[in-house]
Amino acid sequence: MTTIAHYDYPHEAHIARAKLESEGIPAVLADEQTITMQWLYAQALGGVKLQVPASAAETALALLAEDRSHAVDQEQGITSDDLCPACQSRHLSTHTKGKRVAFLVFLGLDFPLFPVSHYRQCDDCGHIIPSSTENTAQ
Repeated sequence: MTTIAHYDYPHEAHIARAKLESEGIPAVLADEQTITMQWLYAQALGGVKLQVPASAAETALALLAEDRSHAVDQEQGITSDDLCPACQSRHLSTHTKGKRVAFLVFLGLDFPLFPVSHYRQCDDCGHIIPSSTENTAQ
């Protein structure tokens, strides 16, 4: 058996092993139980080792290097509107601008007079994506 990858956490190694086995490549994990019981030894032992037969090592490395995230995006219905236009990240969070001021005015006048706008911001690069529909309460 040849070690083709090292993982700090056993669950990462299990995902890689499952991917290889789904493609018909037999794979085993070495040092998994030791690191599960004594996780402080992970760096000293070199992590959980993913091992395959030497004849399948190149094919296994090629399979692990594949990026199939676009297939997952299609299956989950993620469109380009759900991605950051700057870095193509899926980590977007929704924010509201002016909500605090509108609330304070509402407390004072019992009626919101400030515009409230919504926008999304990429958590990875910080790019701000304005909302296509502006909600204002006047």
